[in-house]
This record gives sequence, structure tokens and C-alpha cells, in this order.
Amino acid sequence: MAVAPSPQATAAAAALSRHRSAAVPPVPRSVRVATAARRPGWTRARAGLVARAVVAAKGELASSDTGGHEVLMFEALREAMIEEMTLDPTVCMIGEDVGDYGGSYKVSKGLSEMFGDLRVLDTPIAENSFTGMGIGAAMQGLRPVVEGMNMGFLLLAYNQISNNCGMLPYTSGGQFKIPIVIRGPGGVGRQLGAEHSQRLESYFQSIPGIQMVACSTPYNAKGLLKAAIRSDNPVVLFEHVLLYNLKEKIPDEEYICSLEEAEMVRPGSQLTILTYSRMRYHVMQAVKTLVNKGYDPEVIDIRSLKPFDLHTIGNSIKKTHRVLIVEECMRTGGIGASLRSAIIDNFWDELDARPVCLSSQDVPTPYAATLEDATVVQPAQIVAAVEEICQ
Repeated sequence: MAVAPSPQATAAAAALSRHRSAAVPPVPRSVRVATAARRPGWTRARAGLVARAVVAAKGELASSDTGGHEVLMFEALREAMIEEMTLDPTVCMIGEDVGDYGGSYKVSKGLSEMFGDLRVLDTPIAENSFTGMGIGAAMQGLRPVVEGMNMGFLLLAYNQISNNCGMLPYTSGGQFKIPIVIRGPGGVGRQLGAEHSQRLESYFQSIPGIQMVACSTPYNAKGLLKAAIRSDNPVVLFEHVLLYNLKEKIPDEEYICSLEEAEMVRPGSQLTILTYSRMRYHVMQAVKTLVNKGYDPEVIDIRSLKPFDLHTIGNSIKKTHRVLIVEECMRTGGIGASLRSAIIDNFWDELDARPVCLSSQDVPTPYAATLEDATVVQPAQIVAAVEEICQ
């Protein structure tokens, strides 16, 4: 399955480059260091160097006036796939309708023409089978990206993700590594019904051996996917169905985002709000109202759902001494419950008020739009919670 880039792939990569700024400055040294993570022999023991390179790269990119280009989030994910598949012939994609159809949200549009149908492999409707095949391919040296047409369907592959993907590096005594990415759309959309509105973070967080990240912008979607593909660990990337058409300007230069690092969205002094994925935008809507009322909340997109970036989270809590968690995940056994437990265990003495968590209702997501909205945290609830905590 490991095939060198075809002439079409090379032409596509050149076309992708031509539609950007005509004068692209040299890639910063820190990005080149981070890119070295793809080289054979690079181990997780050197992950700290890569993480530091990513942080340095952010500073260099922020300080340079390169213009960048605007993309929708699904286009940013597609760019990440094209770049990684062009640079590394072991990267491949597996899933339902990822080939000629281009994926249910067009993340793989045109990839089969660029790289061939062996590296962009259409599969039957059999999540347990093609996820298991992806894990086997990873054991043999490939770097597969497995797309679930909807994250809820990946429950059919829970055995493969848990017993194989997460545990084989340990149960094989280190003989195998599983450099696989499992990604796809999830979350509460627009009247998609209960089975298509799953939030699987709560299902997967207890599986030892896997990392979980959630993207929320075109910038971090591309950076997290590229980092996940280069990681030697199995990574589950959560994408929200309502965020694919978000538009943002991203750098022309290559970059990656750390898989273990939260993002400071808004600095503040009175209260720390921790959130991720779609709820980032509900929080920012609420922040507009809160600022008008005289509050100064700090907003952090945790991004890394497993492990948590307790360094960034802890520094914020030590400054504000109050914390609100806002998630779309279910209240019982959700990401918020685990995060609140970690905060109590590690930062109890820094808190001036109990940590509060706003989560979705523990009910199947209704089809009716008004009932669907009632199950998910809304901006008005966030405003009320902040006012109560800060009293």
C-alpha cells in the first residue's frame, strides 16, 4: 500500500502552493525542526523538542507578516492530508466514501485522483472491519487515517479501538507501535437525530493508550491533524459537524499544533472558562454579554481531551481562582466530569469557589429543533453561571 506520490499528486501539491501568496518566505527553523518528527528513528522520547519547536514556530509565524490564505475548516483538513500524503508515502486514508465521492464532508475530495485508490481506500459499510484493517496496517509500518462517516458509527469498532489500538503496544511488549489517526464528524448538528448526534469523547476517554484531541478552528484543525499523523501514538481527532464551514486565514508556511497543549482564546482575570469544540463559540457569545456587564473572563480551549494540559489550566486557575467548564459532552461520565476531578485533585487550594460544569442533558438528542437546543448548553446559561460564581 505504500506508494510513491504520483505525478498527479505532485501537480496537485504544486497547484495548492500556486494559489497562495506568490512570495512565500523561508520556513522558520523551528518549523523545520518540528517537521523532522517524520524521520525514521524519531521517538516519543524527543517529543519535548517537537513541542518546544511548535511553541517557537507559533511566535515566529505570529510576528511575520506573511498574509496567509483563507480556508474553510474542511479545506484546512484536506490541505493537511495532501501535505502529509505528498511528503510521506506511508500515509494513507481509509473509510466509507472517502474515494471518488470525496468523503461525507468533502475532506478527501480529489485525493483518490491525486494519490490513487490504494492510498485513498473506499470501504464497505463495516466500521469494525476497516478500523481493524487500519490498525493492522499501522502495525506493519503505514500511517493510516481512518475516517468515520459519523463518529457514532465508530461504536461498531469500539473493540478494535480499545482492545487493539489502545493496548497492542503494551500487550506486545513494545514490539508494535500503532501510528493511526481515527477522525470524523460528531456532536449535535441540526436535527440529525439521536444516533447521529453522538459525542464519543466520554466513551473513549477511559481507553488506556490513546490520545484525544478536538479541533475548533481551521488553524488548529490543520495543525492537529498533521501532528496526529506524525505521532507514533494512536490519536482520535474529534471534528464537529457544525464547524466544517468556519472560515479563517491560516499561514502559508507549514506548521503543526501540539497534541498536548491548550489554547488561550481570551486572557482575563476574574474567572477561567474551559471549553472545547463547538462550545468555544457559545462561550465567546456569552463573553460579549459578560464584558458589557463588567466581567473579565479568561477563556481556554483545552483542545487536548486526553491528556489534559494541566500546566496551562493550572496557571489560569492560580490567577483567577474560579473555574467554569462548558462542554457539549454528556454530564454523566463526560470530559467535564474528568476535568473537574483533575482540577479538584491538583488545584483545590487555589479555588475560591467550587468548580462548576455545564454539560448537555443526559437524554438522547431529540429531532425537534427546539428540544434539541434545550439539551445543549446555550450562551444565556453560561452568563448566568458566571454571574453566580462571581457573586
